Amino acid sequence: MGKYLDTVYKKQSLIYKYFLYFLTVGCIVFFFPRGGKFKYEFQKGKPWQYENLYAPFDFTIKKSEDEIQLEKQEIESRHIDYYIYDTLVVDQVHTLFDQQFNAVFPQERYSVSQLKRLEESGREILEEFYRYGLLENTQNRSQKAKLYLVKNNEAMLLESDELLGVVDAGDKLSVLLDAQSLTRYQNQFRQLFFDILRPNVRYDDELSKKALDDVFSEISMTRGSVDEGKLIIAKGEVVEAENLKILNSLKAEYESELWAENNFLFILAGYTILVALVLMMLMLFLKKYRQEVFRNNVKVTFIFFNILLMVFITTLVVKYNEAYVFVVPLCILPLILKTFFDARLGLFVHVLTVLILGFVVPNSFEYIFLQIIAGIVTILTVSELYKRANLFISVGQITLIYMLGYFAFYVIQEGTLDQINLYTFGFFLLNGMITLFAQPLIYMYEKIFGLISDVSLLELSDTNSRLLKELANKAPGTFHHSLQVANLAEAAANEIGANAMLVRVGALYHDIGKMNKPAYFTENQVTNINPHDDLEPVESARIIIDHVIEGIEIARQNRLPDRVIDFIRTHHGTTFVYYFYKKQQDSGEEVKESDFRYPGPIPFSKETAILMMSDAVEAASKSLNNPTYSILDEFVEKIVSGQMNGQQFLNANITFKEIQSVKKVLKQKLTNIYHLRVEYPE
Repeated sequence: MGKYLDTVYKKQSLIYKYFLYFLTVGCIVFFFPRGGKFKYEFQKGKPWQYENLYAPFDFTIKKSEDEIQLEKQEIESRHIDYYIYDTLVVDQVHTLFDQQFNAVFPQERYSVSQLKRLEESGREILEEFYRYGLLENTQNRSQKAKLYLVKNNEAMLLESDELLGVVDAGDKLSVLLDAQSLTRYQNQFRQLFFDILRPNVRYDDELSKKALDDVFSEISMTRGSVDEGKLIIAKGEVVEAENLKILNSLKAEYESELWAENNFLFILAGYTILVALVLMMLMLFLKKYRQEVFRNNVKVTFIFFNILLMVFITTLVVKYNEAYVFVVPLCILPLILKTFFDARLGLFVHVLTVLILGFVVPNSFEYIFLQIIAGIVTILTVSELYKRANLFISVGQITLIYMLGYFAFYVIQEGTLDQINLYTFGFFLLNGMITLFAQPLIYMYEKIFGLISDVSLLELSDTNSRLLKELANKAPGTFHHSLQVANLAEAAANEIGANAMLVRVGALYHDIGKMNKPAYFTENQVTNINPHDDLEPVESARIIIDHVIEGIEIARQNRLPDRVIDFIRTHHGTTFVYYFYKKQQDSGEEVKESDFRYPGPIPFSKETAILMMSDAVEAASKSLNNPTYSILDEFVEKIVSGQMNGQQFLNANITFKEIQSVKKVLKQKLTNIYHLRVEYPE
């Protein structure tokens, strides 16, 4: 049992990768829509490339979304709206009429017969007004020729102009009074009705919508059927018009029938195998060509998480409305991966993700083509992301590629621009705007996964930062040394294609541990007094060696990224503090090598190897008196050869050719620092 647990512990990193791999495959397959995959690929305007296709079973021809929409629009244009007649308002108006009549027509001014006639005429006019009711605002009256008026739970069909508005009451009153020969009482009746008339008819949106929905529900989603064995399309025939509709109907029917209970496990197994193959290619690529990434579980998790995120968002959008599929900013994936890793890995992951999404999206060939081209443009254009303008320019180019690609596909398929959907170009613009979200997303990923981008490196390289200011104040000589090393290392990194920004930042912070005891390091000693003179060589060596450990502690306290801390940890590798080691030997006392050796580790990347060479060369060059070009040449060769002989670059992926290039740059830079000229033979 103990051996088994020991084996599990040793292989825990590999076990975690297997777990992550199977979890990602499972999640992606779970996100996939529930349906089979039609075995034929076809596009509008392209010839049918397969053998003659006969109907494998009876199926109905489904109407397209455009056809259904047109049918709905036609129904809606003929649909009659509903209005509600409120009888309570009419009762209130009659009550107000009884109360106001005597005030407008006082008994002392009119005879009993006149009052009786006027009252009867007024009630008749009131009945006429409220025969169909009054609308508060005629602008709310239906624009259609007819309408339904619901009165006492019965719907009456009326002409739209039969329904009066309150503003129409004055004109109607004049007509009614003239018909009853009461024109001379017009002012009194206007005063009476102006005070008491109330609107009692309103448009019933809920009832109108329900009636319209009932009619919509009766729309047939199909138009005709195809019998089993009937020829659908012949080989070489162009896919268009009626053929396209029949093929789309067969595809939908085929995929829905395929996803039956009996076939469920088979289809699920097929999807699982294909997705597993795609992700296996990614794992093999990382293991063979990106071993540093493969060994780091956090980085592998980061890559799989981003693939999973893009698949999840895309499938979610397709399920909601497949027309919005190009709104998903898929180019964020290669952009972010290039920022944290490299262009080749970013493009490789992007292509694999697009292949997975080909199972999900409609018009998969068009989608895969556009996304791969856009991904390549992203990789080729996005550089120096810390410069704000670069991201905007790259996003503009990506959006333009999307638009041109979509335009080309549309022209090929339709052969005309008459019905081109301009909203799709709006989707591409929205895609571009969402892609700009990459900047804050990069910041979030840095905090969550502990990664570092060029944007953060640029911030860290600012010599006005709090930590570097503290270094300049406490150990000015060390600060100046770090600046010189940063310049040397950056130039060397540029020469061999390493990450120059990362090397520069690592060089600026590599000696921050000297802040705790600056006087014990020669570059900070401003007098002839050397504190080491009063110490034993072993104790002096311990102080010198401890600046690495103390530097790591200071870096962690100030939350420097791990990739920067790596430079502090490795810049001396496992070399000797040779001066005090020799001093101890000369004293005749016992020498214990481990007391004079840095704890390591040795450099494990090109960047950390460059820093080790640059640091040693710059520090040792201060001891040169009246250096010449030949002396500097021999000096650099000696130091770097000593590091190579000490096997300090054994774990770094740096070649002999690259080391030669680094030495060449260091010699040139030192020559410039000491203002030397090449010594010509006499």
